[in-house]
Amino acid sequence: MTDQRNLIVEDDPAIAAFVQTALEREGFAAEVVGNGIAALERTAVQRPDLVLLDLMLPGMDGLQVCQAIRRRPVYIPIIMLTAKDDDVDKIVGLEIGADDYITKPFKTRELIARVRAILRLVHQSAAPVPRRLRFAQLEVDLDGRTVTRDGQPVSLTPKEFDLLALLASNAGRVFERDTLLEQVWGYDYAGESRTVDVHIQRLRQKIEADPHEPRFLVTVRNIGYKFEA
Repeated sequence: MTDQRNLIVEDDPAIAAFVQTALEREGFAAEVVGNGIAALERTAVQRPDLVLLDLMLPGMDGLQVCQAIRRRPVYIPIIMLTAKDDDVDKIVGLEIGADDYITKPFKTRELIARVRAILRLVHQSAAPVPRRLRFAQLEVDLDGRTVTRDGQPVSLTPKEFDLLALLASNAGRVFERDTLLEQVWGYDYAGESRTVDVHIQRLRQKIEADPHEPRFLVTVRNIGYKFEA
């Protein structure tokens, strides 16, 4: 058993048991709560390493729970679990701070791959290249995993940082969405390239002077994105 603790927020006992069993078989500690209020109480008392959060919960739904967790100063990775196959729900979840989502029904292998990918990004121990990248008012510290804009710190999620670091470290190179998914997310995420678009939009809101006329994160039509030095 690893020391990584996962919180499963799911009101369907069968699905909750399936997810818990899948995680425990892979050596993860997993706890289950059945509603949003219990999830907020549990995350406040004992911060889990990851929250697997159902979208459709009684009372406070998953989007509200995600927003409440993101208002707290301590960052907790969140994977949304949703039975809906509506892109709007997925995009909203990512825009309010979810790190990933998985649509029910899902296979054990996919679930574990996504959990491992998120935890690897958050807890990665490999030392990055000791460099500071400077572009006008923007500075990316690859070693310290920090970003500043006009001298002020910019708060990024692990995936936002890794996406920015990859693009900024390869300024001028055009990346296809599928390549970004593979290198940043670390597993086969084919067909979900909208995830990259959402994260780019969030990064632009945080690092660009005018997100609608981006200076750094440039769209290359019908291909993907590049970072303009």
